[in-house]
Amino acid sequence: MKALRSFRLIAFVLLTLTVVRADDFPGLKVIMTADDYARAGLDRLTPDQIHVINAALIRHFRANVSVAAERKAAEQVTTNPAHTAAVAPERKRSGLDRFGLPLFNGDWKNEPILKARATGWVGGNSFALDNGQVWEGLEPITVELVGREVEIQPRPAGAYALNVEGKNTTLRVRRLK
Repeated sequence: MKALRSFRLIAFVLLTLTVVRADDFPGLKVIMTADDYARAGLDRLTPDQIHVINAALIRHFRANVSVAAERKAAEQVTTNPAHTAAVAPERKRSGLDRFGLPLFNGDWKNEPILKARATGWVGGNSFALDNGQVWEGLEPITVELVGREVEIQPRPAGAYALNVEGKNTTLRVRRLK
């Protein structure tokens, strides 16, 4: 019976806290009836002890309000029909398609070969093409690329191979930009 009363008291306090802002929380003595205050045994506590309980309730309330506000904002974004309509087509596109690369529907042999001219080195093992793309060698590129025609061919599992004009070599590459 006493546990049920304590539970009701805690539920009442928490309900009251959700209605009242943390900054406006008047304290347990104000929000509880004198009878409930005495039955809970709070009348035997010092004012400092009551202040500690009030401060703990305010901290708990502030933490829960911020978490609840973040959850509500996230729910509104995900349940907003305009947001869902805008994001749904983007989610359906594959990572390769969103990155500007052709889709590989399991048949990489039928994918087109990219032909372009290398315009310069971007850094260590990366190079730029005349179409604005930047690629990086997955292994050291030891041939000079600047000004040469290159072919980037699709390979299985989304990999690519670089062939350089006039060179009998194939290097593994990946697209950076």
